[in-house]
Amino acid sequence: MISPAGNFRIYLAAEPVDFRKGMDGLAAIVQSEFDLDPFSGAIFVFRAKRADRLKLVVWDGTGLVLVYKRIEGAGFVWPRTRDGVSVASDPYF
Repeated sequence: MISPAGNFRIYLAAEPVDFRKGMDGLAAIVQSEFDLDPFSGAIFVFRAKRADRLKLVVWDGTGLVLVYKRIEGAGFVWPRTRDGVSVASDPYF
């Protein structure tokens, strides 16, 4: 069974990423751009340019896990960003 530990953090990447990247490419983004440890057990959430796809990367203690979700219809509601920062005044945020 793959599941994160009871205490975990969730990090949401505000800007879309290249969805051709796999778990190693996304883990590299976590290290180089966010200055975080992808092997900490935290859940890192990335979105595609179209808001209908998400990828989650998490270390489960034995290896990296990549979860891919595509939603049909309107897509996920995502906070607007300005200069790479989520805008808290967004009514959907």
